[in-house]
Amino acid sequence: MAIILTFFFAHWFLSAFAQSFFLHRYAAHAMFKMNKFWEKFFYIFTCVAQGSSFLNPRAYAIMHRQHHAYSDTAKDPHSPIASKGFLDMMWKTALNYESILDEKANVEKDFRGNYPQWPAIDKLSDSWPFRLICGTLYTLFYLYFVPAGQYGWYLLLPIHWLMGPIHGAIVNWCGHMYGYRNHKENPDHSMNTLFVDFLIAGELYQNNHHAHPNSPNFAFRWFELDLTYQVMKVLHLLKIIKIQRAVWTEKGKKILRGSDVIVDPSPSVAA
Repeated sequence: MAIILTFFFAHWFLSAFAQSFFLHRYAAHAMFKMNKFWEKFFYIFTCVAQGSSFLNPRAYAIMHRQHHAYSDTAKDPHSPIASKGFLDMMWKTALNYESILDEKANVEKDFRGNYPQWPAIDKLSDSWPFRLICGTLYTLFYLYFVPAGQYGWYLLLPIHWLMGPIHGAIVNWCGHMYGYRNHKENPDHSMNTLFVDFLIAGELYQNNHHAHPNSPNFAFRWFELDLTYQVMKVLHLLKIIKIQRAVWTEKGKKILRGSDVIVDPSPSVAA
């Protein structure tokens, strides 16, 4: 039982971190820089961590920028406010994502560019053989380690298969439905869902993030902790990445040591 739980939570948190760090803060927002070696390293890391549910950085970045521009309106690609329910929101998100991925969507120029691309990995990860191999490996792990007769553990397998979209759906649903608002002037329905944020590595401070989309630190008040940002600070000190944005707290503006670009903290449509 312990080894199954360890495997499940390792996959969960590695996938959540990959989505928060590489797809969201790097691909969509360009909150930090890194050289080509590290970009390819984290590209592969994200592919392995998400496995069968790998989300293409280009498609993710474009869809997320659309989300900021049209948050909680009819044009938002994944808003619970404009959906009939959780599954309906997930389905609409999947259709929007696939349309962007296949380049069938009419994407505005402002949402394009400045995201990592690796055609070989993108083609491999989007292939059914790759997804089936990853899904089969998860299943074989469970078949080997699940004790005889304890079939309930197999209910965790669909979460492994769809890990990336599940993380995204939790953030988009909870982060616009439940919690509190530090920035009530923000026109959308974004919330800070503190009670489940630790499961999504800092991504559920949505109200903070929508109010200050250029800040790499999503935590704003003293009791909030952005786990992904804490890892980013370590990587910055190790010179693996270089954080490019101002850090904003409730006490005012702070600039992380070594950062060389200060950005207006006001919300940006194409942030």
